[in-house]
Parts: sequence; C-alpha cells; structure tokens
Amino acid sequence: MKKKLALILIVLMVSLLGFVGGVSAQTVTYHPSLVHKDGAMAYEHMKYLAYEIGPRVAGTGNERKAEQYVKSQFERMGFTTEVQEFNYTRGGATISSSNVIAYKPGKSSKQVIVGAHYDSVSAGRGVDDNASGVGVMLEVAEVLKKINTPYSIVFIAFGAEEQGLRGSNYYTSQMTEDEIENTVGMINLDSLAVGDQMYVYGSPGEDGFIRDQALKIVEKKKLNIDTNPGLNPDYPAGTTGDWSDHAPFKRAGIPIGYLESTNWKIGDLDGYTQTVKHGGVWHTKNDTIEFIEQEFPGRIQEHLSSFSVLLTDLLKFMNKTSTAK
Repeated sequence: MKKKLALILIVLMVSLLGFVGGVSAQTVTYHPSLVHKDGAMAYEHMKYLAYEIGPRVAGTGNERKAEQYVKSQFERMGFTTEVQEFNYTRGGATISSSNVIAYKPGKSSKQVIVGAHYDSVSAGRGVDDNASGVGVMLEVAEVLKKINTPYSIVFIAFGAEEQGLRGSNYYTSQMTEDEIENTVGMINLDSLAVGDQMYVYGSPGEDGFIRDQALKIVEKKKLNIDTNPGLNPDYPAGTTGDWSDHAPFKRAGIPIGYLESTNWKIGDLDGYTQTVKHGGVWHTKNDTIEFIEQEFPGRIQEHLSSFSVLLTDLLKFMNKTSTAK
C-alpha cells in the first residue's frame, strides 16, 4: 500500500510540474546531471533540443518548446531570465517568435553578450545549426554561474535567425545608446559541430580583441581552433561575413567575436562549404547526430569540448584594455 501511495504521489507531482507555465513536465524538469566535463553537458542539451523537441522552425510550436526549455535551464541555474517577444511579417503573415535573455552579474557593470539561435530549418534535426551553439552556451553558463567574471554577461538565445536574423535584429533595435556604449562585445555561437575546422573570428583592427584573446587561449590550451586564413579578399584574415546573429551588433558598433566550424579552404573560399567529404551539412536532411557521428566519428565531442573550454576561459579572463570605452 505504501508503495502504491508513493507512486501516486510521484505521478501527481510530475503532472503538477507539467502544467506549470503550460510546458511539459519533461521540458521543465529535464537537465543534464553532469558536472562540467568539457562538452558533455553541451552534448546533452544539443541532443534534447534536436530529438526531444526536433526541428524548431520559427513561429511553430517546436520553436516555442525550445524557448521554454532554454528559459527553464537558465532559471534552474539561478539567472534573472526573461522572454522578449517579437513579431515579424513574412509572406503576408504575422509570425511570432522570441529571444530568451539571462543576466549574470560580474565584477563590472559593463557587459559581454553571448548569443546562439535556437530555431532551425525544417530539414534534418538542426543539430549543427544550431542546437550545438545553444548547447555550448548553456554549458558555459552552468560552469560560470558561481564565478565572478570580469564583465557581466548577457546570455541570449535568439529566435527566428533562419528567417533573416529576426531575433538579433529585434534585440539590437531595442538597445538604448547607453546599453550599446556599455557593451564591451558580442560573442556569437553558430554551427559548431560538423565543419572540418573550428574557427574564431572577430572585428577588424583593435575591435578584434575578442578573437585575439581567444587565439591566445587556443595556443595555451593547445586547442585545434584557427581563424579565417583570408584566402578570399572579400573576407580578410580573422574576420567573417555578416550572415549570422553577430551582424546586427556589428552594425551597432559593438565589437564581435564568432565561434563556428566550417572550412574556408574549399568551395568558393567563403566559409559556406563545411566539409570536404559531404560539402554543406547545415540546412540539409543530414543535420542529424546519426549522420554526423557516422561520417565524422568523434567530431561532435571534440568540437563541443574545444569550444566550451575556449568560451569558458575567454569569459573568465576577458580584458578590454587599449580600446576600453
């Protein structure tokens, strides 16, 4: 009888949690029970987004489930968290999406923004593009939650990136001049899992300090991360194009950093062709864990680990000196 009563209580508790905020119990209560193991936690978040939720097309129920999952994780970590709703028009229809914003205070009130989009296209599972970036962001947030970082950190999961950077464009449109002035830099995480080479990019000149400091960490930690070699004159060495969520921040005059895996030495030398073996994986049916792990054994784990170590140290020790505002 006691066992039966205990089982009933458990079922009631799970059911109650399931209706809090209109989110399924699994979404609210799930989180990796891992400590920081250099990418292991990021992998679990990535897998949850891609398989427990699935493709996360902007404006769909799955995108909303992903929003709620990310929000629940930031709240579990103890961060002040909010959902920034926005609408946009596409094909004559009004579509709703949102950004999930979590704030971590640091030693300085000046802030660094770390962002990754959580939506995907309909093909595949959106593992590389961009459950991988969200996974690394959530792992690093977990690792740093009790560490007094040099700058305050704003973690943002952007919605509707695949529809024209809608989330990041909306976020920057709402920033005041004081907020922009107070932002030391923005670090974007996009498509980290499958490319032949891991990269870090940054703004040109002195505003490229995020990339430069990252490359020093790469050398110290002996990570297999490089920067754009500059083989294409349209994209000078160390920089990249304006095709992801860093672009609106760059236009606002905020220095950027950008972590990505691809291959700048093949195709049109523009960083779009990710692999020698299979070309592009993002935006295709091959953007799944099964395909990537079969064709590139160990690559996901290496990439998530390397990017997690790099971003963690970068946020722990970042110091904007000669170009400080």
